[in-house]
Amino acid sequence: MIFRFGDENNLKGLRDVGGFAGRLLMRGTAKRTRQQIQDEFDRLKAQVFISGAANAAFVNIETTRANLPEVIDLIAEILKEPSFPENEFDTMKVQTLTNLEANRSEPSQIANEAMSKHFNRYPKGDIRYAPSLDENIEATNQVTLEAVRAFHKDFYGASNAYVSIVGDFDPESISKQLDRHFRSWKSSKSYARILSDHYEIPAANETFETPDKANAVFLARVNVKMNTDNPDYPALQIASSIIGGGFLNSRLATRIRQQDGLSYGVGAGLQTPALSESGYLFAQAIYAPENRDRLEAAFREEIEKVVKDGFTAEEVASAKQGYLLDQQRQRATDLSIASAWTTFMDLDRTFEWTADLEKRIGALTVEQVNAAARKYITPAKISVFKAGDFAKAKAAGQ
Repeated sequence: MIFRFGDENNLKGLRDVGGFAGRLLMRGTAKRTRQQIQDEFDRLKAQVFISGAANAAFVNIETTRANLPEVIDLIAEILKEPSFPENEFDTMKVQTLTNLEANRSEPSQIANEAMSKHFNRYPKGDIRYAPSLDENIEATNQVTLEAVRAFHKDFYGASNAYVSIVGDFDPESISKQLDRHFRSWKSSKSYARILSDHYEIPAANETFETPDKANAVFLARVNVKMNTDNPDYPALQIASSIIGGGFLNSRLATRIRQQDGLSYGVGAGLQTPALSESGYLFAQAIYAPENRDRLEAAFREEIEKVVKDGFTAEEVASAKQGYLLDQQRQRATDLSIASAWTTFMDLDRTFEWTADLEKRIGALTVEQVNAAARKYITPAKISVFKAGDFAKAKAAGQ
């Protein structure tokens, strides 16, 4: 189940409030405590995950045919009648602040925050804005229980909801049950899909000291004007797989992890939205701080080789086969099929879209993949962010 709500105007300043509302849904209802909810799901042999953000709530259910109706009844109760207990709110707030403070000196947190801030082009208050750790702490401190309850009252509803069920069940009776619970449950606030825009971002190269941390983090990113309907998407997807998609056999893994022994783990990929053209290519690595300069040099050399020399026909053929096999594996479970259907309904697509994409992947030539890599990857535009105890490593090497 996906329930979407809100728009970029009425959600301003409510990112953290909406997050708390979603995370508190299973902490109690008007009729049951948190423990009673869990006990009931256990009795029904149901694995249930409910979460929410500022603009959506998500429900994943796995249960038996006989118990599905009762599970849906309880899901409706949780979504429509949460009690937001004060003690649960207080506990969650403390836990959230504790986790945020614990990340203050973590290399991954510091590098990711720097990268997010560098690429952010939205004002504070916009739910697409990338806050700093201190801003997250401040926003968390400002969340009140009254605001959480008001958010649920104003935004939650099934006005823009999608439900997909896969497996052994009675479609007619379940459809009637869903109608009874959700058809008249409307959100009082307007809804409009919130999309991110593409921005050309100047390259940055930033280094951050994190004293007394054994491991360092390397992050790289470049924005690409790309969505999953772009004609170049299949070729760029395969290019990114060859660059960093394999744990042991990608370009970056072969060079940085296996050949040079500079990293404990390295990878890269393509993040591509379905509708907006706010895609980006990224890479990441975990390594010993003393390997910082050599690792970055090796990364840049491998990216330069991709642009200059391209991929081989064998690499393209292997990446295509791996991608298609992975897609088949993802369709091997009812949960993955249900998840795909809710996404497709939201985007007005069907599995025909997937079939067409896989057909285009299978027909790709090495020339097309190389052309896409050269078109979208400009080494000089790649931003790099590194965090680790580099001072200690330098001192030890002297």
